[in-house]
Amino acid sequence: MIRIFIGYDPRETVAWHVLTHSILARASQPVAFVPLALDNLQGLMWRERNPLQSTDFSFSRFLVPHLSGYEGWSLFMDCDMLVRTDIAGLWALRDERHAVMCVQHDHRPAETVKFLGAPQSAYGKKNWSSVMLFNNARCRALTPDYVNTASGLELHQFKWLADDAEIGALPATWNHLVGYDAPREDAANVHFTIGGPYFHEYVDCEHGPAWQREREAMLRVDQRRG
Repeated sequence: MIRIFIGYDPRETVAWHVLTHSILARASQPVAFVPLALDNLQGLMWRERNPLQSTDFSFSRFLVPHLSGYEGWSLFMDCDMLVRTDIAGLWALRDERHAVMCVQHDHRPAETVKFLGAPQSAYGKKNWSSVMLFNNARCRALTPDYVNTASGLELHQFKWLADDAEIGALPATWNHLVGYDAPREDAANVHFTIGGPYFHEYVDCEHGPAWQREREAMLRVDQRRG
C-alpha cells in the first residue's frame, strides 16, 4: 500500500481532486489518500497562521510521520501537482539510508507574489518539502508540539534532522517546477508552484492543457443508453 498525504486548501479544492485522479488513473499498486485538511487535524495543528503562509498545509505536512505512527514510509505532496506516470516508480526509490527524500532544487524565485496574492518567500532548500518521502521511524523529531512551535525555516530546511546527509535526493522529474525549470515533456510529476491552470491567469502555463484533460477525465460518468 502506497500511503499518500496530500495538502488540502479549500481555496483550490479542484487541485486536490485532480491530483488524486491523476495518481489513481496510472497507479499499478494500491494507493491510500489522506487529505491534510485543517478541519480534520483539530488537536494536532494549533499554531496561528503566519502572514507568509501561502497555503493551509504549509506546516501540517510535517505531521505526516506522526499520523503514520512513525512506522514505514509515507509520501507527502502539495496539491498543485499533476502526476503523469505510475506513482509506484517514485515509491520504488525509497532508500533506508535516508530519513527523508526529496528533489533538491536550487529554486530562487524572482517574483514577490504567488497565486491569490500570496507572498513569495525565498530561502534555501525552497520547494524541497513540496514532495517528500518520509522514512517515518527516523522522523520522530516531528512531534505535534515541535511542528506547532518550530519556525518555518526550521521545518522547511529540515533542521529537525541531525545532518543534511540524512536527506536523500530524488530525480528532478518527480517535482518539475513549472515556470522555473526548463520545459520538459518527460516530467513525471508537474508542480504548478506559482499558480495552477485552474486559476484564470495561469490557464496557459506549461502542462496546463494536460491538467485540463485530467480534470475532464475526473468528471467522467457513463450514462445509460436507450
